[in-house]
Amino acid sequence: MARPLSLFSAIALAACVAAAPGARAQDAHGGHEGHSAASQAYMDAMAAMNEAMEAMRMSGEPGIDFALMMIPHHQSAIDMARAYLDSGDGDPELTKLSREVVAAQEAEIAFLRAWLARKGR
Repeated sequence: MARPLSLFSAIALAACVAAAPGARAQDAHGGHEGHSAASQAYMDAMAAMNEAMEAMRMSGEPGIDFALMMIPHHQSAIDMARAYLDSGDGDPELTKLSREVVAAQEAEIAFLRAWLARKGR
């Protein structure tokens, strides 16, 4: 039996879906017409994030739970940025942003993992 979404997961999912490029257009056309490999990779990144967050067992400790939930959230951003970079689209502004996203999110994941390790997690 499927578990219901936690409030955090539901909000994260809603925000990601609303922000997805062409999400409204796809909904209006009832499918995934026009999905590029990059678009599919964005959707896959969101699905992986949601799956990881859904599987997480909450500790009841706000800091621990925040750090645990942020890791898949940041990983999803990395995966989406890399998918854009791999797409070959090459827009200079989005390329720069995507590279910055990868660097920043990798650093934040490293921080979160180190923080969790210091807390015995």
